[in-house]
Amino acid sequence: MIASLASPGVMGFLTIFVLAAFVGYEVVSKVPSILHTPLMSGSNAIHGIILVGTMLVLGQAHGAAQLTLGFLAVVLATLNVVGGFVVTDRMLEMFKAKPTERQSPTGPAAGGSGNSAASGPDSDGTKQ
Repeated sequence: MIASLASPGVMGFLTIFVLAAFVGYEVVSKVPSILHTPLMSGSNAIHGIILVGTMLVLGQAHGAAQLTLGFLAVVLATLNVVGGFVVTDRMLEMFKAKPTERQSPTGPAAGGSGNSAASGPDSDGTKQ
């Protein structure tokens, strides 16, 4: 059992996993928070490619450690793809007009009560 953990395949998978996690963290931490939502919508296709790659790697895995890491990679890649689509959907919902945002014709713009010209100061500062 110990010999299978020390095989180059497991160490290679583990090294790639750790490096990918480190590089991913460094790249995302350098992006301003205001750009996260637009970048998420554009990167969903890349996440789909990552998911396909993790499934291919999992298909060639041998042993419990490789299968566990491969399964973890597929789960995390799936969460990344689904999360990207959820964030994109929420972002697009922000741009849809809501029916409650429209002003009624009897609102302040239609000349309701409170005419400030009749009760306000005149141009010289004296009240009429």
